[in-house]
Amino acid sequence: MKLTNNKIVQLLNIKYPILEGGMAWVGTAKLAAAVSNAGGLGTIGSGNMDASLLKKQIDTIKQLTDKPYAVNVIMLNPHIDEVIDLIINEKVPVAILGAGNSSKYIPKLKDNGITTLAVVSSENLALRLENAGADAIIGEGMECGGHIGDVTTMVLVRKLASILSVPVIAAGGIADGPGALAAFVLGAEAIQMGTRFIATYECEAHETYKRKILEAGIRDTIITGQKMGHPARIIKTPFGKKIAKLESSSPEEAEEALVGSLMKAFVYGDEEHGSFMAGQSVGLINEIKSVKEVIDDIMSYLEKNQIVESETR
Repeated sequence: MKLTNNKIVQLLNIKYPILEGGMAWVGTAKLAAAVSNAGGLGTIGSGNMDASLLKKQIDTIKQLTDKPYAVNVIMLNPHIDEVIDLIINEKVPVAILGAGNSSKYIPKLKDNGITTLAVVSSENLALRLENAGADAIIGEGMECGGHIGDVTTMVLVRKLASILSVPVIAAGGIADGPGALAAFVLGAEAIQMGTRFIATYECEAHETYKRKILEAGIRDTIITGQKMGHPARIIKTPFGKKIAKLESSSPEEAEEALVGSLMKAFVYGDEEHGSFMAGQSVGLINEIKSVKEVIDDIMSYLEKNQIVESETR
């Protein structure tokens, strides 16, 4: 396959079919710019940002790259309407909508010339968002970090590729060339990675966060929030185990403890009160690399295995 013929490369006007996952706090403008400059699609994770905070991130990425980039928007953001308006006003090249049914916002973004992708964890929502006008669907398996569904990447991506007309992007559990190769064999046109990009020099996460990723094995994550209706995968820590217990005995206390816990992990590396969100792919990551090295390694593997044609980088 020639990369110039790849549907996601064409759609997003990028060099390689690799996207950065939309990680709240972790997905800063600096990291997103590094991904875009290395040939992928960098993504600012807007999380619960209001428009003023997101505007600063957008201003920063415009200074750091002239390549396409995306803003990830979660349906749980209380400021979502003003964030959508800002994306339109700032002419952000790509919007990635996730964590819920985004069909309400897709037509508005599309009508204003914004390429719009949607993250799903089920085939029913995928079909609904395709009908709403999504340009591509990101199938995110339960191996991923952060908020998760209940279907594996291998099953979800294969199903989506067999029923959708728009391109499918595989996410969840992918951190290297073999994982990317598997995604393409399943029918994906591109991959999305989050956890792998945390363990890079350009990521601004606390060094403790990165160290925990390097030290973790494939079974060293835990799911919190299941009984509260918003399951999220984090690295297993005493804090995570405490939350899991509180969910049964005192859900209110568990909710209160989770507020700001990702920030505490990202900014301070706080092991007692922080949620170190990461996918099961932590067990595949054993060194810090530059963003460019991560992307080049994957593309070299895909070329070696004849998924894409070899080219000079």
